[in-house]
Amino acid sequence: MIGMNLRQIHRWTSMVFTATVVVTFVALAQEDPIVWVSYVPLFPLAVLFFTGLYLFTRPYLVRRRERRAA
Repeated sequence: MIGMNLRQIHRWTSMVFTATVVVTFVALAQEDPIVWVSYVPLFPLAVLFFTGLYLFTRPYLVRRRERRAA
């Protein structure tokens, strides 16, 4: 089941994304901030976007496939 594994990946990635956002806020709040740290959350955000997009459209794709089979 790709849907179940992808759902788990999506959940774990959301936790990673949250942690990277917190780390980014802490790093940018320093007296001499490291600016490149602000790009760290973008990779988990991209993974969340594509997995979420798939999980959102999956019920519609399954419904369409069932209609064609009938």
